[in-house]
Amino acid sequence: MNDATVSTLGVAALWLLVTLPALAGIALCLTGRRANLVAVPVSLGTAGFTVAAAFVIASFRPSVEVPFLAGASFGLAVDGLSALIVPTVAVITLMVLVFAAAEGTESPARFHGLMLIFAAAVAVTATATTLPTLLFAWEIMGAMSYALIGFHWREDHRVGAGLTAFITTRFGDLGLYLAAGAALAGGAGLGIADLAAAPSPWRHLIAAGILMAAFGKAAQLPFSFWLSRAMEGPSPVSALLHSAAMVAMGGYLLLRLAPLLEVTGWAATTAAWVGALTALLLGAVAVTQTDLKQLLAASTAAQLGFVVLAAGVGSMAGGTTHLIAHASTKALLFLAAGAWLAALGTKQLPALRGAARRWPLVGVTFAVGALSLAGIAPLALWATKDQLLAAALETSTALYVVGLAAAALAAAYAGKALIIVWSHPLANARDEYDTEQRGTRHIGAWKRVPLTVLAAGAALLGVLTLPPVGDWVRGVLGAESEPRPGMLELVGSTLLALLVLGLVAWKGAPRSSWAANWLGLEQMTRVMVVDPLLLLSKRLARFDDAVLDRGIHVAARAVMLGARRLGRFDDHGLDAAVTAAARGSIVTGSAAARADTDGVDAAVEAIAGTARRFGVIARRPQTGQLHQYYAQITVVLAVAVILLLVLLLPVMR
Repeated sequence: MNDATVSTLGVAALWLLVTLPALAGIALCLTGRRANLVAVPVSLGTAGFTVAAAFVIASFRPSVEVPFLAGASFGLAVDGLSALIVPTVAVITLMVLVFAAAEGTESPARFHGLMLIFAAAVAVTATATTLPTLLFAWEIMGAMSYALIGFHWREDHRVGAGLTAFITTRFGDLGLYLAAGAALAGGAGLGIADLAAAPSPWRHLIAAGILMAAFGKAAQLPFSFWLSRAMEGPSPVSALLHSAAMVAMGGYLLLRLAPLLEVTGWAATTAAWVGALTALLLGAVAVTQTDLKQLLAASTAAQLGFVVLAAGVGSMAGGTTHLIAHASTKALLFLAAGAWLAALGTKQLPALRGAARRWPLVGVTFAVGALSLAGIAPLALWATKDQLLAAALETSTALYVVGLAAAALAAAYAGKALIIVWSHPLANARDEYDTEQRGTRHIGAWKRVPLTVLAAGAALLGVLTLPPVGDWVRGVLGAESEPRPGMLELVGSTLLALLVLGLVAWKGAPRSSWAANWLGLEQMTRVMVVDPLLLLSKRLARFDDAVLDRGIHVAARAVMLGARRLGRFDDHGLDAAVTAAARGSIVTGSAAARADTDGVDAAVEAIAGTARRFGVIARRPQTGQLHQYYAQITVVLAVAVILLLVLLLPVMR
């Protein structure tokens, strides 16, 4: 193929990657129940095409740019980093959707539609080249996470969990707006690659905003608690959200903007320490959990802490490969937990004793994922973790020690889950089943297919760090000079993991009440943020009632008084004139009366009727239901996508 053909094919694949799942998802959501029968084939077919498009763009590295906002374009491009991440996201999405199709769900059109829109937003986030493009995708990603976590909207606690996750991450998202405003004020422009060149003090504000947004999405301290509430969502949602989608995008954003963090000085150090402390403290939280999904959620924040640490110490290869290996490992573990939840009706670890023995294939794949999470050689997260820790050691010995302690905790929480599910079941195990939903006592063959594929990834993706594949990855990322772990570090880390696993098997996992409730982060947030905001809201409401509302009522009374006076003038003034004219001329009086009746009164009635109709229409969207507001936003976004495509047609021709 010549260069023009390659360029055209790459651009077409890039647009296919972001628009096909978005349009298919919007169509499924808008069609509703009528699309339930075709939702699964449409979803899987779309995800399959997206995987193909992802590998095409990874090979051809296309870029596109179209008008979007004044002074900023809608820009997408594939570089070395996104060439590795986008295919990972696409494959994980396909595997999760296969599992979801096998599991079944109520309202399949709505579920698969939301998942596809979510995947499209992640793809745009990973390839965005301008801040408006990133913000556009970032907002959709957050809205879809709310809708998916609270998918079972008839259950208030699930909707509340989605709202907690959304508001928490939304608070962090304000940082992106701060970054965009600072970029404009500083004259750096809105290109993501140009942010590191912003002048001082604007680049410091930009870096602060980026850190705030990334920490929120990646569930880093102090935002970590929202991941616990997100466990109320369906298992496939947890698998995608926590492995390769929204949470991963927080770490990905920091990797992409590592040059900005470095030039500010303080931002890189802040990211490194927040990541290291999150890996350590959330690892302690994971060890204390008795709910399998809660354990995996806390471990997600901890493992993303390693990625954030990597961004802070400049380990692009270590952070990227860890992100990829973690995506496959964590998707596998969440889907296995979801399979047991559907079969046994519980995700409580004591009730899951012997679950791996009952379904050996699921148990073996879970073991591969857990041992990878623990850092056992030669599985995926073993070498990737050591690579980023090697960079941490060159930066700060204290950082390295904290990271190594966090790695030991990873072996503890992974070992705890692994040992329990492979233990002999208790005699009264059946009494603990069906406590969260009615179990089917069956795990179908199609559920096991994605588990097998993901287990292969959890076993083999460590080669992304080791020669010769690791050398190729560093070349793709332009990170040839990064520190590499020596044989001592690689052997030492796996010996440490084996030692911790042995201690957990012998003595059991340590227990700590201070960590069991996620460090009390949600309670602290309520005291420090939620309660003050509620107090401010109440005072503003009183101001509204006492000042603004009263002013509106006074104005309304004045209008009514004026209307009554005009009515009296109409009745006594115009009617008297009509009567006087009638005495002089019956014909003229009749015409005047008709003019009064058909003119003034008809005009007044027409204006009042129109205002009344607009009032009725304006009240209809104001339901107070957040999910309906987001449905309206989805419609607006659909219109925006259509307008964007209309703008694209002349460009693509």
